[in-house]
Amino acid sequence: QVQLVESGGGLVQAGGSLRLSCVVSGSFSSTNFMGWYRQAPGKQRELVATLSSGTGPYYADWVRGRFTISRDNAKNTLHLQMSSLEPVDTAVYYCYLNAQGIGSHWGQGTQVTVSS
Repeated sequence: QVQLVESGGGLVQAGGSLRLSCVVSGSFSSTNFMGWYRQAPGKQRELVATLSSGTGPYYADWVRGRFTISRDNAKNTLHLQMSSLEPVDTAVYYCYLNAQGIGSHWGQGTQVTVSS
Protein backbone atom coordinates (compact mmCIF):
# COMPACT_ATOMS: atom_id res chain seq x y z
CA GLN A 1 0.00 0.00 0.00
CA VAL A 2 1.48 3.30 -1.11
CA GLN A 3 1.11 6.27 1.22
CA LEU A 4 2.09 9.89 0.72
CA VAL A 5 2.75 12.12 3.73
CA GLU A 6 3.34 15.83 3.31
CA SER A 7 5.08 18.13 5.77
CA GLY A 8 6.58 21.59 5.91
CA GLY A 9 3.50 23.76 5.71
CA GLY A 10 2.85 26.57 8.12
CA LEU A 11 2.31 30.28 8.59
CA VAL A 12 4.72 32.65 6.89
CA GLN A 13 4.76 36.36 6.12
CA ALA A 14 4.51 37.63 2.57
CA GLY A 15 7.89 37.44 0.90
CA GLY A 16 8.94 34.48 3.01
CA SER A 17 9.85 30.93 2.08
CA LEU A 18 8.75 27.41 2.91
CA ARG A 19 9.96 23.99 1.87
CA LEU A 20 7.36 21.27 1.51
CA SER A 21 8.27 17.61 1.58
CA CYS A 22 6.35 14.50 0.58
CA VAL A 23 7.58 11.12 1.71
CA VAL A 24 6.25 8.15 -0.21
CA SER A 25 6.13 4.80 1.53
CA GLY A 26 5.52 1.48 -0.18
CA SER A 27 6.70 0.09 -3.47
CA PHE A 28 6.06 1.72 -6.81
CA SER A 29 7.43 1.68 -10.30
CA SER A 30 10.37 3.81 -11.28
CA THR A 31 8.16 4.90 -14.17
CA ASN A 32 6.12 7.49 -12.40
CA PHE A 33 4.78 11.00 -12.33
CA MET A 34 4.79 13.13 -9.20
CA GLY A 35 3.66 16.60 -8.50
CA TRP A 36 2.30 19.24 -6.18
CA TYR A 37 -1.22 20.62 -6.39
CA ARG A 38 -3.00 23.12 -4.21
CA GLN A 39 -6.53 24.04 -3.26
CA ALA A 40 -7.51 27.38 -1.84
CA PRO A 41 -10.80 27.87 0.04
CA GLY A 42 -13.71 27.95 -2.37
CA LYS A 43 -11.53 27.11 -5.37
CA GLN A 44 -10.75 24.02 -7.38
CA ARG A 45 -7.57 22.08 -6.90
CA GLU A 46 -4.90 23.31 -9.29
CA LEU A 47 -1.54 22.13 -10.49
CA VAL A 48 1.54 23.77 -9.01
CA ALA A 49 4.45 21.76 -10.40
CA THR A 50 5.18 18.27 -11.68
CA LEU A 51 8.21 16.10 -12.15
CA SER A 52 8.14 12.88 -14.15
CA SER A 53 10.72 10.15 -14.14
CA GLY A 54 13.05 10.90 -17.03
CA THR A 55 11.75 14.39 -17.83
CA GLY A 56 12.28 17.85 -16.51
CA PRO A 57 10.03 19.86 -14.20
CA TYR A 58 6.86 21.62 -15.27
CA TYR A 59 5.43 24.64 -13.48
CA ALA A 60 2.14 26.45 -13.64
CA ASP A 61 2.52 29.84 -15.30
CA TRP A 62 1.68 31.73 -12.14
CA VAL A 63 4.67 30.19 -10.30
CA ARG A 64 6.87 32.71 -12.16
CA GLY A 65 10.16 31.19 -11.03
CA ARG A 66 9.31 31.38 -7.32
CA PHE A 67 9.01 27.63 -6.68
CA THR A 68 11.35 24.71 -7.35
CA ILE A 69 10.27 21.07 -7.44
CA SER A 70 12.81 18.37 -6.81
CA ARG A 71 12.97 14.75 -5.78
CA ASP A 72 15.30 12.51 -3.83
CA ASN A 73 14.78 9.07 -5.33
CA ALA A 74 16.92 7.36 -2.72
CA LYS A 75 14.58 8.63 -0.01
CA ASN A 76 11.35 8.48 -2.05
CA THR A 77 10.82 12.13 -1.24
CA LEU A 78 9.42 14.97 -3.30
CA HIS A 79 10.14 18.57 -2.34
CA LEU A 80 8.71 21.94 -3.21
CA GLN A 81 10.86 24.94 -2.33
CA MET A 82 8.68 28.03 -2.28
CA SER A 83 10.00 31.56 -2.06
CA SER A 84 8.58 35.07 -2.48
CA LEU A 85 5.31 33.76 -1.11
CA GLU A 86 2.22 35.90 -1.50
CA PRO A 87 -1.12 35.83 0.35
CA VAL A 88 -2.70 34.35 -2.79
CA ASP A 89 -0.49 31.30 -2.28
CA THR A 90 -2.50 30.41 0.82
CA ALA A 91 -3.91 26.94 0.25
CA VAL A 92 -3.69 23.30 1.18
CA TYR A 93 -0.86 21.77 -0.80
CA TYR A 94 -1.17 18.16 -1.90
CA CYS A 95 1.40 15.70 -3.10
CA TYR A 96 0.44 13.45 -6.01
CA LEU A 97 1.87 10.23 -7.41
CA ASN A 98 0.88 8.26 -10.46
CA ALA A 99 2.93 5.17 -11.09
CA GLN A 100 2.76 2.28 -13.48
CA GLY A 101 0.73 -0.53 -11.96
CA ILE A 102 -0.68 1.32 -8.96
CA GLY A 103 -2.54 4.29 -10.43
CA SER A 104 -2.99 7.63 -8.70
CA HIS A 105 -2.44 8.49 -5.06
CA TRP A 106 -2.79 11.68 -3.05
CA GLY A 107 -1.44 12.80 0.27
CA GLN A 108 -3.59 14.33 2.98
CA GLY A 109 -2.28 17.81 2.32
CA THR A 110 -0.37 20.42 4.27
CA GLN A 111 -1.69 23.91 5.00
CA VAL A 112 0.28 26.90 3.81
CA THR A 113 -0.87 30.29 5.07
CA VAL A 114 0.78 33.50 3.91
CA SER A 115 0.00 36.65 5.87
CA SER A 116 0.21 40.13 4.41
